[in-house]
Amino acid sequence: MSAVDRIQPMQAVIGAQRPFDPTQALRLARETFDIEAAALQALAARLDERFAQAVQRMLRVSGRVVVMGMGKSGHVGRKIAATLASTGTPAFFVHPAEASHGDLGMVTPGDVVLALSNSGEVSELTAILPVIKRLGVPLIAMTGGLDSTLARHADVVLDCGVEREACPHNLAPTTSTTAQMAMGDALAVALLDARGFRPEDFARSHPGGALGRKLLTLVEDVMRSGPQVPRVAPDTAFSDLMREMSAKGLGAAAVVDGQGRPVGVFTDGDLRRRIEAGADLRSATAAQVMHAGPRTIADQALAVDAAEMMEAHGITSVLVVDGDGQLCGIVHIGDLMRAKVI
Repeated sequence: MSAVDRIQPMQAVIGAQRPFDPTQALRLARETFDIEAAALQALAARLDERFAQAVQRMLRVSGRVVVMGMGKSGHVGRKIAATLASTGTPAFFVHPAEASHGDLGMVTPGDVVLALSNSGEVSELTAILPVIKRLGVPLIAMTGGLDSTLARHADVVLDCGVEREACPHNLAPTTSTTAQMAMGDALAVALLDARGFRPEDFARSHPGGALGRKLLTLVEDVMRSGPQVPRVAPDTAFSDLMREMSAKGLGAAAVVDGQGRPVGVFTDGDLRRRIEAGADLRSATAAQVMHAGPRTIADQALAVDAAEMMEAHGITSVLVVDGDGQLCGIVHIGDLMRAKVI
């Protein structure tokens, strides 16, 4: 039998494909949004003290939130576990079928189980409920089956029932999984608020993301230091000042006093303005041409603060000073871009 012959019977099983109708596709999409939005509004209206009880139980445990679910509920459960973990509530997902074959050992007495099932009767999950109860682990159920096996075993039941699925045949999990996802997000938001979770805490669990880079990257992490920093003394001849600027390639040079503190800066822009004004710079010193009182930033400041300073003042580099006010580096806009701070 050829590959084509094997495919044709399957096509017969799933039905003949209709000609694509853009109007019908848009109608179904809008209907899906309407059905799911109505379900979420109904879910919010039914929310009661059991939600607060679930949040309290999650706050009290010394261990983790163990999320379980089969099929589409399992996919939603994985997302809920990830959201909880990234917002200050340690959590992970355990597949109910694997739990029956050893993974239940991942659940410890200090944990709480969050179990998802629209019907509340999925066999892989109900099979392990007695074991979870014997462990003395609190069980929170997210289900539409309020009289189901899962609901009867649970310490707290969160009603995620929906009137109908968005699927035209009322079969494929669509509205029900949206309700589960929203309930999981609501738990995560309530928990992060109760824990006093801050943007800085979120950044620590997302160091590779844009927010993490903005809230965790310090100036000292991206600045040029040591011999890379263009610096001269106030009495340095103008020709030597220009050689220092050219050698370091940053379009600027710091002028520092005998204690290593910046007293001025000279930039390519300063050079252009001096030349346009007709100044004779051949016999000048760094002190005579520098821009006094340069803008500086602390090495322990956030790199994003350096970026904001550059934008506010229309400059491309900022001198960096340590706790004693001594020059310890320079940060250029290119450094911030390479670090993806901007």
